[in-house]
Amino acid sequence: MKQDLRTKFADSSRGVYLFGTTPPKNGTTEEATSEIADKLLQRLEHVEFDGLIVYDIQDESSRIDKPRPFPFMQTLDPRAYSKLLREKAERPVITYKSVSQRDEESFVQWLDEAWNEYGVRDTVLVGSPSSEGEIKLSLNDAYSVIADHQADFQLGGVTIAERHAAKGNEHERLVSKSAQGCEFFVSQAVYNAQATIDMLSSYARSCRENGTEPKRVILTFTPCGSTKTLEFMEWLGISVPEATRFRIMDAHSPLQESIRICRNNLEQILEAVLPLGVPIGLNIESLTNRKEEIDASIRLFKLLKSIVDLKLAEAEL
Repeated sequence: MKQDLRTKFADSSRGVYLFGTTPPKNGTTEEATSEIADKLLQRLEHVEFDGLIVYDIQDESSRIDKPRPFPFMQTLDPRAYSKLLREKAERPVITYKSVSQRDEESFVQWLDEAWNEYGVRDTVLVGSPSSEGEIKLSLNDAYSVIADHQADFQLGGVTIAERHAAKGNEHERLVSKSAQGCEFFVSQAVYNAQATIDMLSSYARSCRENGTEPKRVILTFTPCGSTKTLEFMEWLGISVPEATRFRIMDAHSPLQESIRICRNNLEQILEAVLPLGVPIGLNIESLTNRKEEIDASIRLFKLLKSIVDLKLAEAEL
């Protein structure tokens, strides 16, 4: 196994580079699941990545009135897919867990199994997508449960710049989640650079005032190759400024244009945030299973990684 993520996250002089994926849909055979994992890792064969993220996909229709652009499908247990990828890739895997559907006892059982049976060491807990419906376990309560658990998980949290743009307090959530045990944060996909800059600048300022070190923030980027993908991004709550939307929709190659936009957004964010001492990482994902978007996500990974590496090297001079 390559160096663990905890060690890498702690080294603020370097970037951390992850690739996000979802488990295959429920009912996929063991053989087919293994083939899907192999295909992903073949794509990543010539990419220097530190680890993978496996998401816990939820039906978020309670969060928004609009119909979901792509149908929701239950997936295999993220823990099982994480274990498979970790064994095949020989790299660490961060496993997401949505906590609202289980009571405390079930969540403790999930943690026991995750650690002992599936070898999960790094996890990101996610709360309910909305306040509608029954919430059996709040995110705050889940943080308390994992803090009291005997296993030494490296705990991460989600950060959403769009919430900061709307309410101006996402940096306070980061500080609070850090106090509850979060060692790193993964952002929602970035298409609004200014919202991310504002959030991270406020976070750095709060840390300075509190005399604490900012935690690692892993910025998520995803390519967008069609109007349907764009609709899905907006359905997920990703902020896409109007001019950016037009640039993608009207481009000769929407995919290439989206990659240019992601590069430009990353450069703006690094310019503003690296001097503030917030350690940055990258997470690249494809929001669809379209081959051209998955291939584009690999190109995007290589491009954005080279930019972060260069900026960090310049900062060392």
